[in-house]
Amino acid sequence: MERREAYQQKIEAQFREWDAKLDVLEAKADKAKAEARIEYQKKIEELKAKKEELSATLRELSRGGETAFENLKGKLDDGVEAIQRGLDKVREKLH
Repeated sequence: MERREAYQQKIEAQFREWDAKLDVLEAKADKAKAEARIEYQKKIEELKAKKEELSATLRELSRGGETAFENLKGKLDDGVEAIQRGLDKVREKLH
């Protein structure tokens, strides 16, 4: 049980960090030229949608037992990596 709670707290902390990074990226995207701004905003919205999907998976994990934890942990880990890669790509393009 403790392992699952620690994992949940780790993912929730990651979500908060992403929220801050997404805010910064949105501010930078707003300063980009019109065509680029549309592209960046689209990518940012996609990342937000992926984060929301992960958030739903995390809620599912919190309601489930140890079996749910084992089944959903991999999905969450993969999602975390995908979002982080997406954030890094957008950040590179905006710099």
